[in-house]
Amino acid sequence: MNYPVWDVPLIGSGWVIGAIAIFHVMISHFAVGGGFYLAFAERKARRENRADWIEVIRRHSQFFLILTGVFGAVSGVGIWFSIGLASPESTSALIHNFVFGWAMEWCFFLVEIATAVVYYYTWDRIEPALHMKLAWLYAASSWCTLVIINGILTFMLTPGEAWLSVAGTGHEASMFWSAFFNPTYWPSLVLRTIICFALAGVWALLTASRMNGFEKPLLKAEVIRWSTRWLVPSFVLVPLALLWYLSSVPESSRQLMQAGISTIGSGMFTQVTRAALVTTMSSATLLAVVYFIAWRNPLDFTPGHAGAVLFLALAATGATEHAREMIRKPYTVGQYMYSNGVRKSDIALMNRAGYTASSPWAQADMSTGELMFRGQCMNCHTVDGYRSMRQLMRGRDRKAIGNIIAMLHEAPKTSPYRNFMPQLVGTDQEIDSLITYLDQMVNPKPVPNPVLAQSK
Repeated sequence: MNYPVWDVPLIGSGWVIGAIAIFHVMISHFAVGGGFYLAFAERKARRENRADWIEVIRRHSQFFLILTGVFGAVSGVGIWFSIGLASPESTSALIHNFVFGWAMEWCFFLVEIATAVVYYYTWDRIEPALHMKLAWLYAASSWCTLVIINGILTFMLTPGEAWLSVAGTGHEASMFWSAFFNPTYWPSLVLRTIICFALAGVWALLTASRMNGFEKPLLKAEVIRWSTRWLVPSFVLVPLALLWYLSSVPESSRQLMQAGISTIGSGMFTQVTRAALVTTMSSATLLAVVYFIAWRNPLDFTPGHAGAVLFLALAATGATEHAREMIRKPYTVGQYMYSNGVRKSDIALMNRAGYTASSPWAQADMSTGELMFRGQCMNCHTVDGYRSMRQLMRGRDRKAIGNIIAMLHEAPKTSPYRNFMPQLVGTDQEIDSLITYLDQMVNPKPVPNPVLAQSK
């Protein structure tokens, strides 16, 4: 516990990261797919000598630059800020192990941003052939950022046996490429690339829906139908890529998903179940809206319809990202670091020497039990909000609370919490202090009134 705990009331620090990350994914994946969209659209317009298409693409490139260059960049910084506060140990581990990868990604990102600006501001100012080269340069550099980030994201779920064999020895750098091209790297890259192309069509429909169908009905119909084609392959390819991805994840993660889906029949909906249902229903609805309105009746496709498509895409993307995070539980880095920042290899040491023994925050005005709660519980739980600890423990006395904490501390193979909650660490005294703290939280003792005491 070398860092202060970021206490976010009601929603918890995890959902701060989640909200920013889902918003960022919608834009960052558009930044990748949208680059190819602009390149292919401009090539089509140049080959067919369509000045009207060139004007449409120019307006779309302005929207593209503002959305990706401003909101995408700001939300990316927001992710760094929030993960640094919510999961400092995990963030530090990723930086130390992938500093070379981050450096490569930032280089491509600088090329991407610079090219996007130059591309927009050089319409009709440079030769068409050179302008097309800028489009392809942007598309390539943007996709390269995805190639690099994908390696780091998938590492968190499946770091691979080669890297795990040297983790904690100081020789992690020798396994950089093994960790980067980990077991889920390629299926995830294919899946994300498909989604990037689909989101390019989603955002393009938003700008195309604003075209005046009365003045230019043929042009609006052409652009909307052409943009729709960017979504169609995803409805076939995403399920196939998803099956490939799921076949590559650890068995424990598949069991977590299967357990969630198997509860549907009994009416018990776990978070994984909800995420799977949201993804399935929003994707099916999205297909129906795109086909029956955008494709069959493009002139009737309004900004309201485009907003609905965008919302459905956001729901599907957000639910999928949430499910991806859930199947990584109870780790932030698979088989290496738990979601509360405790390394798996440090459990025995912390149980013997103490969790709070080396904490600089032990000198603060907090009890040992509160330090334990903040350090090991508040990454996923709040007191009275999301995953409320007070609500989860309601109705239990100190003995019942102690039984649950003992189960989490001992983490037997039969424990129902083992697959999605980290093992509690600490000495017997620290564990007892945590039980006392939780008991006081759930069953607060009445504070005696000094006035009434004197009157008696």
